Amino acid sequence: MASTSDFRTGMVIIYNDDLYKIIEYQHAKVGRGGALVKTKLKSIADGKVVNNTFRGGEKVEEARVEAREMEYLYSDGLNYYFMDKETFEQMPINDNIIGDSMNYISANQTVKVLVYDEKPVGMELPTAVNLKITHTEPGVRGDTATSVTKPATLATGLIVDVPIFIEEGELIKVDTRDGKYLSRAK
Repeated sequence: MASTSDFRTGMVIIYNDDLYKIIEYQHAKVGRGGALVKTKLKSIADGKVVNNTFRGGEKVEEARVEAREMEYLYSDGLNYYFMDKETFEQMPINDNIIGDSMNYISANQTVKVLVYDEKPVGMELPTAVNLKITHTEPGVRGDTATSVTKPATLATGLIVDVPIFIEEGELIKVDTRDGKYLSRAK
């Protein structure tokens, strides 16, 4: 059992006999009453988002989630297929579970897939990934007085604002938390 003080973004809990992932949480102290924890929970089963308020110190059951190293193989349009690095078993994962994470994953990349009761419930990405720019307009010479940016399409389809000196074909480092350009990849 976990207390509301143990809440963190990405934590998976069992609430109303269903698995929910905590998307956001906020502690709020009310006048004479106790503290409240306002949460935004996403159902793992169907992807619906629910707002719920817990009393401070209330106990909830935390789902025991295992992180497995898996390699992304391919997509068939309905599911994304990952291979377990230890058992070599392939696991199909639905788009509801992955969400926007596929914007940062390229073929043959290794990620940590969160598994509960042999079913995938989410994934853990590194904080930054290196991705190749597939399309961007050439920079205008002399336009460097201010921090000018331009849109660049990456190999995964994600569009990121990059500095004007970045060219097509370069590898860049992108933050997976907010989707912003960090630097050129080394």
